[in-house]
Amino acid sequence: MVTAQVSLGASMFAQLRGIVQHGFRYAGNQSLKIYGTLQCTSGKRMKPKNRVFFHSLEEAAAAGYRPCGHCMRAAYAAWKINKQNGTI
Repeated sequence: MVTAQVSLGASMFAQLRGIVQHGFRYAGNQSLKIYGTLQCTSGKRMKPKNRVFFHSLEEAAAAGYRPCGHCMRAAYAAWKINKQNGTI
C-alpha cells in the first residue's frame, strides 16, 4: 500500500500515468477503508490526503479494506454476505 503523498507528478495526467506505471490497479480511501478501481467515480471524489493505492485485490483485503459498492458490485455483494454470515 502506498499513500498519495508519493510524488507522482504535478498534473492529474502525470499522476495517473505514474500510478499505472508503478503497477497500481486499485485505489482506496484510508479513512473509510474502501477500495475500488482507478476509474471509479466515487473514488475520484475522495480527498487526496485519504488516497492509498494497491497492486492487487489481495493486498487491499489484507490491509482491511472492503470493495466499493459502485465500481465493484459483485465483490461488494460477496463481501456483504460474508460479513452478515460472520465469515469476515
